Amino acid sequence: MVEAKSRILIIEDDLDVADMLNAYFRVQGFEVYVVNWGEDGVRAATTARPDLIILDIRLPDIDGFEVARRVRSDRKTAEIPIIFLTEKRDRQDRLLGLELGADDYITKPFDVQELRLRVRNALRRASQDTLTNPVTGLPEGTLIDEKLGDFLARAGGALVLVSLENLDVFRDNYGFVASDDVLRAVSLMTHNSIQEIAGAESFLGHLAPTVFLMIIDAEKAPLLEERLRSRLAQSLDRFYPIKDREEALARGTRLKIETARLIGGEMQCETLDDLKAKLLERKK
Repeated sequence: MVEAKSRILIIEDDLDVADMLNAYFRVQGFEVYVVNWGEDGVRAATTARPDLIILDIRLPDIDGFEVARRVRSDRKTAEIPIIFLTEKRDRQDRLLGLELGADDYITKPFDVQELRLRVRNALRRASQDTLTNPVTGLPEGTLIDEKLGDFLARAGGALVLVSLENLDVFRDNYGFVASDDVLRAVSLMTHNSIQEIAGAESFLGHLAPTVFLMIIDAEKAPLLEERLRSRLAQSLDRFYPIKDREEALARGTRLKIETARLIGGEMQCETLDDLKAKLLERKK
């Protein structure tokens, strides 16, 4: 298993939390390093070369965001997965963490089993060189880049996007395991739809963790988009307790699906990076 060979650096100033995580992950077979200050964490990332960092945002000297900046700016540590561990729930904190290249974000109080699953997923992504998504098993990362490169090189075909919105809010309310169930269900329904309409000639993968990308014949794209929109939208309510459905709708935080499509000829002259950026912008 990935965990048995992996080194974790825990940067946490709460001694009780640090000791608990140290003991727990050692029992799980990890090699664990613990520091309580941000500056020590930056040094430990360089010297210990961990496979993953669990990083508290509130630290007594420099905060976790600054630690992440320094880790990401050093070529020797830039690719280490980082999971932020914090009491903060503000959306801006999440966005800043993601901008700094955090792989995940969990708020206190947390379920240590959930944290272990997040650690496992982050390590699997790193060990597989981001070839497949650890939750759905679908292609992502460099495999998507290859497919989009082929798409740019030819005039035919279409791209269809399906974005699962508000999964982060759902995860905060119902937990990591429940949110993974949602992502897997959407993946399966999307796979079944594209197989029914386009068969083996189509492609399905992740443009982003909650954004599915399909490559399909241009004439079949409108039918696929419509089927996905109706089939997925009807299914998402089932993941909520009945008493919570209307409340989530009223708050504007209920799970929902956004779709978009792009015909190949529309972007023949774009670079791969431009295409990915425009696809992510279009799904909004």
